[in-house]
Amino acid sequence: MPERAAITGVILAGGAGRRVGGADKGLLPLAGRPMVAWVIDALRPQVGSLLLGVNRSRDAYDTFGLPLVGDAHDGFAGPLAGVHAALAAAGTDFVLTAPCDTPRLPADLVVRLGAALDAGGADIAVAVADGRLHPVHALMRRTLAGDAHAALRDGARRLDAWQARHRVVQVPFDDAGAFTNINTLAERDALAAGMAI
Repeated sequence: MPERAAITGVILAGGAGRRVGGADKGLLPLAGRPMVAWVIDALRPQVGSLLLGVNRSRDAYDTFGLPLVGDAHDGFAGPLAGVHAALAAAGTDFVLTAPCDTPRLPADLVVRLGAALDAGGADIAVAVADGRLHPVHALMRRTLAGDAHAALRDGARRLDAWQARHRVVQVPFDDAGAFTNINTLAERDALAAGMAI
């Protein structure tokens, strides 16, 4: 299984935020802190280094003290563009990606994905919870960067379809709520009501 030092975690915060009125979701306050701060805290002990994948609000994200990586493709090209940027920027053999709007990630996310990747001889390990694939919550080999670039150049946008082109192992998690992403302000407020400030 990959050692922690061999894994770069990349938090994808480069979306357009259409369902939250165009706001930058990672910077939306959740229980008194920016949403991305919860994800940083969840991933920092699990990986060797962290990057933030951003396409705007660079000054605000810079305050978290992490390297910032932007998509190489313009116009909010989606998660595949963020994954490509992550793979291209990482200096380690493995890259873990997670979105900025899933603040309750499991503490054993990387360990379980890494063990499954290794055991299955896979290129990508993806979280599955409650029968649903969560393709942005994935651990993958950095050697896939070139293929991700080629897929984007050819017009691909769907992350799950790109992943399916490779050796993928699906890793079941019991807590579906750990991967629930916040898509609306109402969902954010409902989650905040149950979190400590």
